[in-house]
Amino acid sequence: MQLGIIGLGRMGSNMAERLLLGGHEVVAFDMDAEAAAMASSRGAVAAASVESLISKLHTPRAVWVMVPSGSPTEDILKTLGSLLSTGDVVIDGGNSNYEDSIRRAAGFKVRGIHFLDVGTSGGIWGLKEGYCLMVGGEKEAFLRLEPVFKTLAPAPDRGYAHVGPSGAGHFVKMVHNGIEYGLMQAYAEGFELMDAKKEFGLDLGQIAGVWRHGSVVRSWLLDLAASSLQDDPKLDSLKAYVEDSGEGRWTVQESVKLGVPLPVITLALQARFRSRQEQPFGARLLAALRNKFGGHEVKMNR
Repeated sequence: MQLGIIGLGRMGSNMAERLLLGGHEVVAFDMDAEAAAMASSRGAVAAASVESLISKLHTPRAVWVMVPSGSPTEDILKTLGSLLSTGDVVIDGGNSNYEDSIRRAAGFKVRGIHFLDVGTSGGIWGLKEGYCLMVGGEKEAFLRLEPVFKTLAPAPDRGYAHVGPSGAGHFVKMVHNGIEYGLMQAYAEGFELMDAKKEFGLDLGQIAGVWRHGSVVRSWLLDLAASSLQDDPKLDSLKAYVEDSGEGRWTVQESVKLGVPLPVITLALQARFRSRQEQPFGARLLAALRNKFGGHEVKMNR
């Protein structure tokens, strides 16, 4: 099957390679000429522009967009809307807000173009392990592209599904990422507690390795934690600064909108915010208040 891919970052390039290995034809474009050349060296047909990519695809065409969410995705999708024809399919595999996907699907539908929002999980390991794909949009378009999803998934019979109408794929991926925040925070807190128990001299890399087998808390995230701790047991090379992709925020905002409590995910998001602050104002005010009402000692900046 032939597929156009726009966006050859680490994930897009790995997806293109997995499709090529699966016998699909890939036409690829990226603003970075080096990335396009690399895709070409692996068997893809390189395109010099979005217009060129469209011209190289057989009708009905299918184009998978793997660019950062927000303006980059919006701009590419608008360009595609002006170039594609009735019956073509556009796939957004990035981390877009599900409400944007609903709006975009409606805009494409007016032009007779199908739109699939595909929540994609797997990160840099997807080439080897396969991708988890959560697909929203019209079932007809999903079935047409199913050979692509089967190739990208960990196996032809698992790891991908049509989860609902337009927006559902990105909504499910949003919740997936929110859960990820909570799981990562729980591991981080547990290992911090063990690190603080100095008298036991615990080998955290060893413990993570033990937990990977037979334990009820075993997971791929724990595998990655074990690898990190074996590479750098005290993680001295890292700063305690954690970004967020935005999907955790959207998950928490949705919980407020629907009145569904998400205490773990919300606190995990707040912990990331705190990690980026040096000498946070709130903590300094707490110290000042204790000093004022109880005369408690405070540590002063020098």
